[in-house]
Amino acid sequence: MSGNQVINSIFSEFQKSLDEEQELREVIRNICKEVDQISRKVTTVLQIIHHNEAEIGAACLQARELFEKANEGYGKLKEAVPPTDYYKYQDHWRFMTQRYCFLISLTIWLEKGILASHETVAAVLGISAVEEKEGFHLDIEDYLVGLLLLCSELSRLAVNAVTRGDYEKPLQISKFVMELNAGFRLLNLKNDHLRKRFDALKYDVKKIEEVVYDLSIRGLLPKAQVAEA
Repeated sequence: MSGNQVINSIFSEFQKSLDEEQELREVIRNICKEVDQISRKVTTVLQIIHHNEAEIGAACLQARELFEKANEGYGKLKEAVPPTDYYKYQDHWRFMTQRYCFLISLTIWLEKGILASHETVAAVLGISAVEEKEGFHLDIEDYLVGLLLLCSELSRLAVNAVTRGDYEKPLQISKFVMELNAGFRLLNLKNDHLRKRFDALKYDVKKIEEVVYDLSIRGLLPKAQVAEA
């Protein structure tokens, strides 16, 4: 075999590998598009929390049904992505997964008033909570970004709750977000995107504090909470 034939053979293999990778990326993109569309539906469903307290329970149930569909989508992703190539293709689903971490955490907070753990969020999505070099899993940084998005949404809810005449909700939100803020301050954040999101948390905290302070000076805090505030 001549030198030219050897080079042609080598580059033919390169082209074959590139074509296979492109085909896989297209499969991943199509799956992510479907799963991301579900997250947008959940976002729309949960917007009711800012307008109608009575409908929150029904909205959470509907969100749960949509999470089950998302779980199926993540199952397809797990099948499509080779275990050794998780980080190679992660950019396709990273921001989508961060949104799901936020939406799942918000739903669980609305249902129970508690923090959704990393393991719980991973279980809802049907993926591993163990961060490994290989295999599909829920990246801890994606989970943390989801929690920061949650704080932003709760700061908005604190304001809207007051306009509905619900003066207890801002206090509940304040306690929860302050605890999360304290937890984040224990972390040494080196990821640029995550650190920027954390920097924005102080504005969410300030907004919530202003709502609680305004309720306090107007004498609108529930009597049992006045001492704590």
